[in-house]
This record gives sequence, structure tokens and C-alpha cells, in this order.
Amino acid sequence: MSFPYTYDEAVPDNPIVRALADRARRSGAGALLTWYRPQTGARTELSTKTFANWVDKTANLLDTLDVTGLVSAPLLAAHPGHWMSLVWPLAAWQRGCSISDEPNPDAELVVVGPDDPQPHKPALTIACSLHPLALGLRDLPPGVLDFTGEALAEPDAHYAVPVLGEDLAWLVGGTRLTHADTGAVTPTPGRVLVRPSAPWETLAASVLAPLLGGGSAVVVEGPVEADALARLAAAERVGGAMA
Repeated sequence: MSFPYTYDEAVPDNPIVRALADRARRSGAGALLTWYRPQTGARTELSTKTFANWVDKTANLLDTLDVTGLVSAPLLAAHPGHWMSLVWPLAAWQRGCSISDEPNPDAELVVVGPDDPQPHKPALTIACSLHPLALGLRDLPPGVLDFTGEALAEPDAHYAVPVLGEDLAWLVGGTRLTHADTGAVTPTPGRVLVRPSAPWETLAASVLAPLLGGGSAVVVEGPVEADALARLAAAERVGGAMA
């Protein structure tokens, strides 16, 4: 698997997209994100290469669908800690797009979860199964695409699109950030436990800070007893405070 990113040094790019590409080349086999839902016993571990591969495929899907501007993703507000949700912002930025969770007439694509997948015309609509192993959705209504099936059909590598630092990258939960702002996160050098909260805080703690600091995250979604959480943290060799 290769990661043939190209950059024009004269044009500022998204610092998180660069960090993901650099880490995938240097130490791609190491864990970046481990996702748990204790209620169901689900666990998914993604190495940096695997996470980058999902980002690549999703960015290629945006390319295939000719999405170049705004992606509206209610998925991020409804399921901020799921690993599929965490892939979408980086894929959008790699494609040179911005991402929001708010309805917007200018949105070219709407990304939803499996709860009530309905078409959002005139934009395209993609539904994510949120299955731990990325199994796809069936029996979707006309006008709604299955994320897994569409993404897995895409190539494994995608060239990063240069962006301007001042361009809008994120408008979720009222937080408005430029592409340059996405890198203004304190790096995490170790392995941290994350309990999902607001979309930006969850993304920053789960993916952005570990990417910038060489660390990794264990994201635990849903209710869990304190003792069980402590055992999980010990088993995953989490160090330091919970993010």
C-alpha cells in the first residue's frame, strides 16, 4: 500500500492531512485508534495505515461523486466517537472540502447514520452503518448510498488537494475553524482514553492530538461502569488522564 501525497509548498495545506500522510509513511503499522462499545462487546482497532486507507477511499469517493465544496454530516453530531465518524472530516479536508453538521442549501453531500437514512435532495446522501467491522447497509431507500460498499470500491490512495489556510474546514456544533486552525491542538505523545463528547473535542482528542504527537487513543462509546472502564484502560495500556 502506498500513500502518494503531493504538496505544493507555495500553497498552505491542511496540517492534519499532512500529519496523517507523514505518520502513515513513518510508522503506519502502529495503532492510532481503538474503538469500543462495551454494551455490545464491540472493538475495532485501526492502525495509522488502516485509518489512512479509509480516509483515502473516502476522499476518492468524494472525488468520484464530484464533491468539491461543503459536506453536511449530521453523523458527526449524532455519533461523534464512532470510528466511521472520525474518518469523514479528514477525508473531506484531504479532498479540499469543508464539513458541517448543519443543514445547508449549498451542501453537495449529506452523511447520515443508520438510524433513519433518508435522501436529502438536492444533495447526494450517504448512510454509514456504524458496524464495528464496517459491514454495509441493505435495503436503503432510493437516493441513499451505502458508505461501506461505495468506499471499498475506491482506490487505496488519494492525492491531497492543496487548500488555503484561511478557508473554512469545520462548522460543527457551532465551532467554526479554518484549515490552519485544525492543527492548533496540543499533541498527545502517549495512549489516551477518550469518552466522546462534543464533535470537535472528540475528534481532537481521538485523532488530531495523537496524530500530531505520535500517540494513540482508545475511544469508549456508550454507558460503562467505572470499574469496567478502569479494567479496559489497564488492558489497553492507557497512560495519563482521560481526554
